[in-house]
Amino acid sequence: MTNYFLKRLLQSVLVMLIVAFVSFSLFNFVGDPVHNMVGQEASVEKREEIREKLGLNDPIYTQFFRFVSNASKGEFGLSYQLRRPVSDLITERLPATLELVFVSAIIAIFVGVFFGVYTGINREGFASNFILIISLFGVSLPTFVIGILFIYLFSVILGILPSFGRGEVIHIGFWSTGFLTFSGLKALILPSVTLSLFQMTYIIRLVRAEMMEILQTDYIKFAKARGINQNIINYSHALKNGLIPVITITGINVGTLIAFSIITETVFQWPGMGLLFINAVQFVDIPIMSAYLIMVAFIFVMINFIVDIAYYFIDPRIRFKEEAMVK
Repeated sequence: MTNYFLKRLLQSVLVMLIVAFVSFSLFNFVGDPVHNMVGQEASVEKREEIREKLGLNDPIYTQFFRFVSNASKGEFGLSYQLRRPVSDLITERLPATLELVFVSAIIAIFVGVFFGVYTGINREGFASNFILIISLFGVSLPTFVIGILFIYLFSVILGILPSFGRGEVIHIGFWSTGFLTFSGLKALILPSVTLSLFQMTYIIRLVRAEMMEILQTDYIKFAKARGINQNIINYSHALKNGLIPVITITGINVGTLIAFSIITETVFQWPGMGLLFINAVQFVDIPIMSAYLIMVAFIFVMINFIVDIAYYFIDPRIRFKEEAMVK
C-alpha cells in the first residue's frame, strides 16, 4: 500500500505544480501587475520602485519559487480592485461556496443513487420512464436557465423562496453558516437544487446502467436460482458492486460542482468564491483569479487522491496488482 500511496501523492504534487505554474503565468504574462496597482499616472521611477519591491525584476525561477512558497502558506498578495489581502477574501467567501457545494453533493448523490437503483430494477415502469424523461432536462438545459426558471416559479409566482442572497448567517469563529437559521436554509434551497441537477441526472443514468448490467451477470442469476430474496440480491449484491465506479465518478463530480458553482452563484447572487471570481475576471484582478485557480485545483486533486485511496480498499483487484508488483 505504501508504494500505491506514494505514487498517488507524487502525481498530486506534480499536478499542483503544473497548476501553480499556470497561475504564476497569469501574474507575469496577463497585463502588468504594477500598472494594475498604480494606474497610468505613476512615474517611471515609482513603477520601477514597486517592481523592485515586489521582486518582479528577479529571475523567473526565483519568482516562481517565491510564488509557490507563498501559495503553500495561503498568501496571494493584495486584490487590485478591493485592496485587501486575497487570503482574507477567500476566508470570507469560502464558507458560502463549501456549504452550497456540500448540500448540492448530498442531494445529487442520495437522490441520484435512489432513482438510479429504482429505474435500474423497474426498467419498463411508467415512473421509471418519467424519471428518465425528467433527467434529460437536467442534462440538456444549462444551469443558468434552470436557475432562472426556478426563480420565476418559486420566487416570482409562488413567492415562497428567496431569489438571491444567503439569508441570515451565524458566525462561529472564522466560519459563517446559514445552516442554523431559517432564512439561511430557505435561501440555500434553490441554488443547491439548481447546482445539483446536472450531477444528479448523471448519477441516475450511471447507477441505472450499472444495475442493469450487473443484474444480467451469472452470479446474480445463480443467486436467484438459489431462491435468495430479491431485495437482498438487488441491494446487497448488485448495488454494492455497482457503486464501485460510481464512487470514482462522484468524487470527480464533487470537484466539478465547485467549478459549476460560478454560474449558480452569479444567477442567485450567492456571496461565495464563484461570484468573487466573476467580479475578478471583469476587473482583471489577477491575484483573486490566481488564488481561485489554485484553490479549485487543490480541491480537485485532494478529492481524487482520497477517491484513489478509497478505491484501493474497495476494489481487491487493485490491491492484488500492487502486491504483485511489489513481489
